[in-house]
Amino acid sequence: MEYLYMLQQALAWAVSIFWLYQLVISICSLVKLKDKPMLENKQNRFMAIVPAHNEENVIGNLVQSLKNQDYPKELYDIYVIADNCTDNTARIAKEAGATVYERFDAQNKTKGYALQWFLQQKIKEDAPYDAFCVFDADNIVDSNFIKNMNKKLCQGETVVQGYRDIKNPTDSWITAGYAIFYWTMNRFYHLARYNVGLSPLINGTGFMVRFDAIKPDGWDTQTLTEDIEFSLKRIIKGKKLGWATDAIVYDEQPVGFKQSWSQRSRWTVGHIQCMKTYTKDLVYAIKEHKTLMNVDGLLYILGSIPMFVVTLVLLLLNFVIYMGSGMSGADLLVNIARYIIPTFFGPILMGIIIMKLDKKPIKSMLKGLAMYPFFLGSWLVINFKCLFKQETKWEKIEHVRDIKINEVA
Repeated sequence: MEYLYMLQQALAWAVSIFWLYQLVISICSLVKLKDKPMLENKQNRFMAIVPAHNEENVIGNLVQSLKNQDYPKELYDIYVIADNCTDNTARIAKEAGATVYERFDAQNKTKGYALQWFLQQKIKEDAPYDAFCVFDADNIVDSNFIKNMNKKLCQGETVVQGYRDIKNPTDSWITAGYAIFYWTMNRFYHLARYNVGLSPLINGTGFMVRFDAIKPDGWDTQTLTEDIEFSLKRIIKGKKLGWATDAIVYDEQPVGFKQSWSQRSRWTVGHIQCMKTYTKDLVYAIKEHKTLMNVDGLLYILGSIPMFVVTLVLLLLNFVIYMGSGMSGADLLVNIARYIIPTFFGPILMGIIIMKLDKKPIKSMLKGLAMYPFFLGSWLVINFKCLFKQETKWEKIEHVRDIKINEVA
């Protein structure tokens, strides 16, 4: 029983230190720093790349928002990768003004493969672009997106994540959960790390990459979370990613629980794949570069499934010690509450703080805030399920909301 108690205390300290570190870093998002100096005054040439699989309902709105960018039209081109499409995505994208590349590969269907297929062609062509931006087909893009990414490029940034907002936050408690989650990540993860000199992460869509940065290998990713994989590979090389609060992209989230379950399961499996592939490399990167940025990258990957498992073991130990008469019932309840309250109810307070800081409407999100613990709780169930059953089959998320940029911006 003594050894179990020692193990319980060690794990409790590990979990507490981990979350204390996250809290300290998050506070750095409140610090306003001076803008980085411009290293050059140039209007760079961009590719806007959109991988799309059967997205005829939404692709037109995205292309239109890209055509309406406040940036010289001759300095950016819009490319839609119609990836294994069986609908009118290609035709609608062409009619809207995009250049369409049609791809058919029944074995390799994910966005990572589509990006690699397209970018390898542009590398071989030695295409005259300085950078490219990647969007999902259901996105709509703020008119200043490319202009603000150009500024980041002129400041010397190589890979930059834009502000991922939600275009349908009040459709259901599920979309509200996504919205609160992304708003929290935008400020307390990405912005906080950018402010303190650590590295944000690429977050799926609405990001910019200097073209030279992916030459000659292209978009070489293998996992289901190609964005996290690409980010970790950069961090392992000792290269920071950037953040652009004013480069805004609006993303559509699944309305129903079933689709959300499928999507988040895929993300969790992707995290597990990245953990298996890159944890060792992240440890070696700490030894090689000796920077807090590399430590932070390792903590990110350990903060998903490993920290979840540690917390489960810790909770189980509390029950074992109690059943062995090493802990009173009151102490057991206190120990359980120490994890239940911050995990399920702390995020509600965090969500309110985020919405206050970022001037998001709170009244329309009250139901979403009340249901946020259930959203996060379902994610914990997904994590537990994925420990034993890791489905790697890609399933399409249906996007049908006909929302235009003037309705959200």
